[in-house]
Amino acid sequence: MKMNFNNLNWHDSIIKKIIIDRKSPGINDDIRIEITWPNGIEGTIIFKNVYWADLDMNFGVVSSESVLNAKSEGINNEIVKSIYLKWKGYIDNIDLNYYEVNLNSTASKLRIVSHEFIII
Repeated sequence: MKMNFNNLNWHDSIIKKIIIDRKSPGINDDIRIEITWPNGIEGTIIFKNVYWADLDMNFGVVSSESVLNAKSEGINNEIVKSIYLKWKGYIDNIDLNYYEVNLNSTASKLRIVSHEFIII
């Protein structure tokens, strides 16, 4: 069963670690985020087949990195449209999605365009 990113309980989740996996560049480009959900359960979100990411992060704040909110959009997102244009038809057969996570503690923003996400 596929989860809906927008329906996850994001507010006050805690980001523990962000890992960019490029050990197989162009074949398996993933971003992993270790997270503790508000109910205390720990998990990992994996953004699979990443085509673009902007991790606009601020550091130096002595506090857990909590999530304010998060959202996902599909092919109509302007950044997703720009990625398709940049690839000039080579990835038109791949469904891309835009994911955005806004963080409380440092006013940071994670923006990712990937094929899908999974939670383990």
